[in-house]
Amino acid sequence: MNKTKILILGKKSFIGSSLYFYFKKRYDVRIKNYESKFLKNLGNFDFIINCCNNMNYLENKYSKKNDFDLQIAKKIKNEKTHLLLLSTRKIYNPGPNLKENSEIKCTNHYEKNKYITEKAILKIKKKNLTILRISNLIGFKFKKNRRLHFTYLDEFLSMISRGKIIDNQAIYKDFLDIKTFSKIVDQIIKKDIQGIFNVSIGKKVYLNEFNSWLLRYYKDKKSLKKVILNPKKQSESFYLNNSKLKKKINFKISIKDLKKECFRLSKKLFN
Repeated sequence: MNKTKILILGKKSFIGSSLYFYFKKRYDVRIKNYESKFLKNLGNFDFIINCCNNMNYLENKYSKKNDFDLQIAKKIKNEKTHLLLLSTRKIYNPGPNLKENSEIKCTNHYEKNKYITEKAILKIKKKNLTILRISNLIGFKFKKNRRLHFTYLDEFLSMISRGKIIDNQAIYKDFLDIKTFSKIVDQIIKKDIQGIFNVSIGKKVYLNEFNSWLLRYYKDKKSLKKVILNPKKQSESFYLNNSKLKKKINFKISIKDLKKECFRLSKKLFN
C-alpha cells in the first residue's frame, strides 16, 4: 500500500521541522523551503502543510503577493490535494472558552492578514481544506530554526537572560506542546478531517505556574528580579474550546501532561 504523500514547506521553521521529524517514519514526507518552482507539481501530494511566512506578511498591510498560503491554494484549487492551513488563535477577541464562532477581533497586521487568508482560501478550496487555529506552541527550538515570530517562550527566555521574570498575577493562557500538536495533525491526516478547528489544551494555564515549570532546572531562580505585568496585558487572558476537534479525533491532554513536557523542556534549556 502506498504511503500518504505529504509536502511540508518550511525547512527552518519550528513547526515545519518538528512535523517532519514526527512524520518521516509514518508517511512519504518531503520538507522544502518555499520557492515558486515547488508550486508546479503540488497536485502530486496528498497533503500540503505550509509553515513558511515572510516579514512583509507579518508586519505590513495585507497583500496577495505576500500570502504564501493563498498562492498554494490557487495552484491546487482543482486538485484532490488537501491543504492544512495553519492559522492562529490571535484572531479571536481574548476571553475564556473561545469557540470557532467566537468574536473575531484582529488588532495587528499579522492577525488581520491571517483572517483575510482564511476567508480568501475558503472561497477557493471548497473541499480538502482544514484550517487550524492554533494556541501557543512550546518546544525545544534548535539554533537552525528561523525565528520570525517572537513567541511566549522566546519572550520568557529573553527575560531570563536579563535576570528578570514577569509576575503575571492571575493571567492565564492556553498552551500545547509541539509533540502533542504533531500527534493531533497526524490524526487529522489519517482521518482526512476537514473544516475549521481550534487546536489547544482547552484549559486555563496560569502563567506564573507555567513559568515555574519552565524554571524547574534553572539553578538561579532566587536571583531573578520580578517585573510586574504591563497593565495593558492584564486583559489578555484566554483559552480555546477544543471540543469540536475532539468530536472528530480521539486525543487527551491534561495540565499534568503539559507540566511534564515543560519539565523536559526546562531540562534541555537549563541543565
